[in-house]
Amino acid sequence: MTPFDDNPLSQPDPNLDARPSSTQQSETVSTEPVAGDPFACAAASPAAKLRSYLPEDLRISWSWPHLLTFLVFGFGSLLIVQLGGVLLLSANKHLSQKQLQQMIESKPQFLVGTNVLWYALLFLFLYMTLAVLRGSPFWRSLGWKKLNADPAAGKGQPWMYFISGCGLAIFVAIASAGVKDADHTPIQEFFKNRTGAFLLMAMAVFIAPLVEETVFRGYLYPLFASKISGLAEIFGIDPLAAIRVGTAAGIFITGVLFGLMHAPQLGWTWGLVSLLILVGVIFTFARAHTGTVVASFLLHLGYNSMIAVTSIIATKGFTHMPPGK
Repeated sequence: MTPFDDNPLSQPDPNLDARPSSTQQSETVSTEPVAGDPFACAAASPAAKLRSYLPEDLRISWSWPHLLTFLVFGFGSLLIVQLGGVLLLSANKHLSQKQLQQMIESKPQFLVGTNVLWYALLFLFLYMTLAVLRGSPFWRSLGWKKLNADPAAGKGQPWMYFISGCGLAIFVAIASAGVKDADHTPIQEFFKNRTGAFLLMAMAVFIAPLVEETVFRGYLYPLFASKISGLAEIFGIDPLAAIRVGTAAGIFITGVLFGLMHAPQLGWTWGLVSLLILVGVIFTFARAHTGTVVASFLLHLGYNSMIAVTSIIATKGFTHMPPGK
C-alpha cells in the first residue's frame, strides 16, 4: 500500500479474463447481498459489478487523488522550470521585462529546451508513482500494448493509422486556411529563424507524440472513461450501457483538453483551437476503439510528420520563409 493506491478496485483480476456468459452476467447484476454481510455488500457494490464488465484497458490503478497530485506537480514543475530558465538567462544582467522577452524569443533553443525538460519531469512523476511505488509495468499500465490488426472489427494495420494521420493533417491545413488570424499566432515566432523552425519540427515529430499520447490517451482517457462509467452505473444505467456512456464522455473530454492545451500556442484563436479539439477527439477515438495508445500515437506521428515535411518543402528547408516570418 502506497500513498497513491487510491483505486484498489480497478486492478485487473486474472479470474476475469474471460467474460461471463449472458446468464452469468444477469445473475451477477441481479444478485442481492445477504443482509448484515459486509463482504457480500462489497461484492455487490456498483464498483465491483461494473469492474467485471470494464475492458482491460480501462482497469487502471489510479483515481482522482492521483490526478490532482499530477496536476499540482505539473503546474508547479512548469513554473519552476520556466523561472529557473529565466534566472539563468538574466544572470548578472539588468534587463527590463521587454528586453527579457526579446531575449527569450531570440533563443528558440531555450523555449524548446525548457519544454522538453518539463516533459521529462512529467514522465518521471508517472514512472515513480505508477511503476516504482505501485510496482506496475509502466508502459503497459499507460495503455502501450501491441496493436492487433483486425479488419473485421475495423482495426487496421499500423501503417494505416500513420497514413490516416497524414491525411488528417492535410484536412486541418485546408480547413485552417479560412480561419482569421491563423498566421498571427505565438507559435509562428519559432519560424522567425531557421534554428527555431527546425527545433520545433524535431520536437513535434520525435518528442510530442510520445509524451502527449502517454499523458492524454494513456493516463487521462482511461481515468475519465472508467470513472464516468461508474457514475453512470450508480444512477441505474445498465453496466454495458454505462461503459458506452463513459467511453464517449472520456473521448470527448480528453479531446477538449488536448485542444485547450495547445490554445496558448495558437493565440486562443478559436477556429484553430476547435480544429485541434477535433483532432484530439479523433486520436482518442482510435485509442478507445483499438484498446491501445499505439494507434493514437501512430495517428499523431503521421499528423505531425506531415506538417513537418510540408513545412520544410514549402520553405525550402526553412530558407525561404513566408512574408512576415
